[in-house]
Amino acid sequence: MHVKDLFDISGKTAIVTGGGRGLGRQIAEGFAEAGANVVVCSRKLEACEETRDHLKKLGVESAAYPCDVTNPDDVRHVVEETAKRFGRIDILVNNSGASWGAPVHEMPLEAWYKVLNVNVTGTFLMSKAAGKIMLEQKAGKIINIASVAGLKGSNPKLMDAIGYNTSKGAVITFTKDLAVKWGPHGIHVNAIAPGFFPTKMSRVLIEQGKNAILAGTPLRKFGSDHDLKGAALFLASPASDFVTGETLVVDGGSHAM
Repeated sequence: MHVKDLFDISGKTAIVTGGGRGLGRQIAEGFAEAGANVVVCSRKLEACEETRDHLKKLGVESAAYPCDVTNPDDVRHVVEETAKRFGRIDILVNNSGASWGAPVHEMPLEAWYKVLNVNVTGTFLMSKAAGKIMLEQKAGKIINIASVAGLKGSNPKLMDAIGYNTSKGAVITFTKDLAVKWGPHGIHVNAIAPGFFPTKMSRVLIEQGKNAILAGTPLRKFGSDHDLKGAALFLASPASDFVTGETLVVDGGSHAM
């Protein structure tokens, strides 16, 4: 197979949760640029519709649906509508996420539940629903968006969000276990662990700790609006057909320090 074919996802169908903005939109755009039809969904339908219209201009088909990934009915609706419209689901990116900053001894229990529910339960529900179709197809690529925060502890002066770190560590373990269970059925399950990207969720952290964060990042820069495209395309394409259960770190080298 020619190397260009290894990265070709033309005609594939992808679902990207939280695809209306931030990292989700970047990944959705990358898939569309590579020829895939992309469904974006989140609680913010207006943002998803804007992204859908942008993706269509790239020459692919796209759809936008409202979806709270913690709601099984919402999840089921997105998966069923995607399968009905496009005939199959080849790629799922579990990107929807939540965070809450507070010292451990002051963390509200409801905040802990919210973060774990969105980041972990939402990943489970979407994988379960889309996975049923992938199991029937005997093929599929699931990409879970974890975080470098799920690989280590964080300096509370820079990031004091134990629920977020815990949830992303859980996503990494979920990725490994699901890869083992569904690998024999032709389904690849991998994760991406981004470092600091200027998104709505991380903007305040970056503003407050910019110099310290950069000092702890060997490449001395934050992630850009294209730095996740290649990583996501690799894990969604035939180029990664012998890769599963892996977490690809995209953080400028901060995890190495």
